[in-house]
Amino acid sequence: MTQTLFDGITAVNVATPRLRAALLERPATAPAESREPTTTVMFVHGNVSSSLFWQPTMLALPASVRALAVDLRGFGGSETLPVDATRGLRDYADDVWSVLDALGVASAHLVGWSMGGGVVLQQLLDRPDAVASVTLVSPVSPYGFGGTADADGRVLTVDNAGTGAGGANPDFVQRIRDGDRSADTQTSSRSVFRSSYVAAGYSSDHEDVWVESMLTTALGDGNYPGDSVASENWPGFAPGAHGVLNTMAPKYLNLTGIVALERKPPILWVRGEQDAIVSDGSYFDLNMLGQVGVIPGWPGAEVAPPQPMVTQTRHVLDEYRAAGGAYTELALADCGHSPHLEHPDAFGAALSAQLGA
Repeated sequence: MTQTLFDGITAVNVATPRLRAALLERPATAPAESREPTTTVMFVHGNVSSSLFWQPTMLALPASVRALAVDLRGFGGSETLPVDATRGLRDYADDVWSVLDALGVASAHLVGWSMGGGVVLQQLLDRPDAVASVTLVSPVSPYGFGGTADADGRVLTVDNAGTGAGGANPDFVQRIRDGDRSADTQTSSRSVFRSSYVAAGYSSDHEDVWVESMLTTALGDGNYPGDSVASENWPGFAPGAHGVLNTMAPKYLNLTGIVALERKPPILWVRGEQDAIVSDGSYFDLNMLGQVGVIPGWPGAEVAPPQPMVTQTRHVLDEYRAAGGAYTELALADCGHSPHLEHPDAFGAALSAQLGA
């Protein structure tokens, strides 16, 4: 059996009015130099993963920082509860706030990876006064995942055809269900990690831990991937109202309201230039797969262009800055979807600066 917990990390369960949440903690082991309270940072993982992915980052933080990492509902060791996708990512955001409230944390630095980047932006929208800073790691576009065009997130179809749960690879889902830990097929968790979570050339002694983390994903219409409905638009389906992937359909998710916030904490945006999942030409975007001929019947670039995900994030953050906020972009070469794993020193230095630690 793979030992998934690193030395120096403690696993705890937190009961809140919303759920029973699993949490990892690297406690502060030295006082801050000033008389200010200990800095607390909350890490929020992405889709098909868990808090386990944050352990190296947590351990590398300055001793004055209290590092927490939560398992979202239906991932890791947290309770499996259904996800109401019509609320966008709010089920997750409300869950994370409930954990911080239960722990008595009045203000926290938020760090979100991939889908978790959308979660922490939703947290910022809902309770800006409780957010010290936001760090986005390869985040989902503020306009959602798929189904939009141009920098300003123009919606392509009324029903968001081609987005949400219908785009999940059924063999990948089945191999999670089967607990496939091999690299024998392209759709096993290990193979997807190697091909999509990180750039070519990455290796780690902890790969077994990352695979175990992926395999904790709860499956079903209420969890991953969710449900879908038929569509008259290409490629023939649209998002349903339940489950993980539908939370990021543009029908339900729009995080651009951060631009209008009166209080705007600083944002750090870290991304890999070889990101296979979140990019301006993502092969997880069905319109991109149609354009290159992987999915037949693509109606063309005027109707179904690939989503410019990075361009959209930059556009919204530029507007955030123009409205009085501040953000820093760190783009890492030879880096895929997981900068915290692939370039830990550069990522850790940027995060420490963001935390003021």
